[in-house]
Amino acid sequence: MRTTAPEIWRDTQGRVTHWVAGLGTTGTFVGTSRGLRAHNPAIRCVAVQPDSPFHGLEGLTHLESAIVPAIWDGSLVDEHVGAPTEEAITLMRRLAAEEGLLVGVSAAAAAWAALRVASRLTEGVVVTLFPDSGERYLSESHLWP
Repeated sequence: MRTTAPEIWRDTQGRVTHWVAGLGTTGTFVGTSRGLRAHNPAIRCVAVQPDSPFHGLEGLTHLESAIVPAIWDGSLVDEHVGAPTEEAITLMRRLAAEEGLLVGVSAAAAAWAALRVASRLTEGVVVTLFPDSGERYLSESHLWP
């Protein structure tokens, strides 16, 4: 609320229409959603979590099967998107190979969801956050064929 939301608002010149963020501890989603809505209550806030309890999206929480963090405020959510592990891993590889962005699996899941949201729009500004780097995954050969 204090830093990320003002940065997004400033960097998009107030044009942000959709905020898409992964749910780990849920703090970034909650704080940034509150901060953005203080600027514009019409901003759509999209919460991204794994699509099943058994997933490979390290850093993300499947709320239905986890201990829900005390900070969580579900009233801020306009839409829940369940990210599939395999599609997030595929996008993680593509972001590295095609865009030069070495992101982790939770960042790739957020990007996957943001692309999904954007694909339904005729206009708007979709913002997401990459909460992790792919550096720690470089030694995991199954992720990098």
